[in-house]
Amino acid sequence: MNCNIAVIKGDGIGPEVVTQAMKVLDAIGVKYGHTFCYEQLLMGGCSIDVHGVPLTDEAVERAKANDAVLLGSIGGNTSTSPWYKLPPDKRPEAGLLKIRKELGLFANLRPAYLYEQLKAACPLKEEIADKGFDMMIMRELTGGLYFGSRKTEEIDGVMTAVDTLTYNENEIRRIAIKGFDIAMKRRKKVTSVDKANVLDSSRLWRKIVEEVAKDYPEVTYEHMLVDNCAMQLVKDPAQFDVVLTENMFGDILSDEASMITGSIGMLASASLNETKFGMYEPSGGSAPDIAGQNKANPIATILSAAMMLRYTFDLDKEADAIEQAVKQVLEEGYRTCDIVSEGTTLVACDEMGDLIKERI
Repeated sequence: MNCNIAVIKGDGIGPEVVTQAMKVLDAIGVKYGHTFCYEQLLMGGCSIDVHGVPLTDEAVERAKANDAVLLGSIGGNTSTSPWYKLPPDKRPEAGLLKIRKELGLFANLRPAYLYEQLKAACPLKEEIADKGFDMMIMRELTGGLYFGSRKTEEIDGVMTAVDTLTYNENEIRRIAIKGFDIAMKRRKKVTSVDKANVLDSSRLWRKIVEEVAKDYPEVTYEHMLVDNCAMQLVKDPAQFDVVLTENMFGDILSDEASMITGSIGMLASASLNETKFGMYEPSGGSAPDIAGQNKANPIATILSAAMMLRYTFDLDKEADAIEQAVKQVLEEGYRTCDIVSEGTTLVACDEMGDLIKERI
């Protein structure tokens, strides 16, 4: 199979971790007879430096011309980088919001899985970690507070900021359908997370989810308020299968879920539209404090590449091979600095990539 991939290495540690994912993909290509063709594009701070904007229209069109996008990380140090002296719509993260919208990437999939080998790195109590957990956080990605109208103005002598949270029933229905579809392939349980005791948007969310649930009689579903969900994630994460939620809640909860896996460097991510097209990226940030030091954990990006093989190219066997290679390397005791512990072997970012590649 010929696979055309738009590669956006981005900022900070992005170039380092994406390079390792490409290395692993190329090993898959050699073993299974596929060709991966990469087109390098700019987005984020690196695009600002070259083009003056975080994402050009040309880059969007080039991304659309490929089968998928493999993304590193976007942004820099918000307190020191000149990028953050620009207006909000010209900052690095504006490029990320734009490409999600332009590509119609409404469904964000973030698996949170506790590897047996990393239980020692899990910050939860031992009796909680010993139960393990394997959840998929389904986050609506193109609506809600992040995409609503916003303004800051002086009203009666007082500076006032307004951000608008808007959802319509169609936006809610399509992410709910995607969430229940994925639950059917897993353990057939959906936890829909909202704030229906306060927000009108959440009350509509709950109503539409209940309508969708009627079409999936095999799936058990429940509603959970977001503050309770945040507590339950650290109290009993094993209870969750598919966590279905809106944009901002999903942003926060998925980062919380990533940390109980032992490191945000372990959490992959896929953002899908209504076709097979998707954008695949690690859930962590650009980590400017360690950029260029060969310390970053590339596993989340490598696992994101595995998700790309599975969801865009329907190459399940190849995706399984990457996931198994990651497990083998962890079983052998190799760790990057974020997950290293007593009795394990510290390796650099590129060394971790090599180890996983060799076990394909």
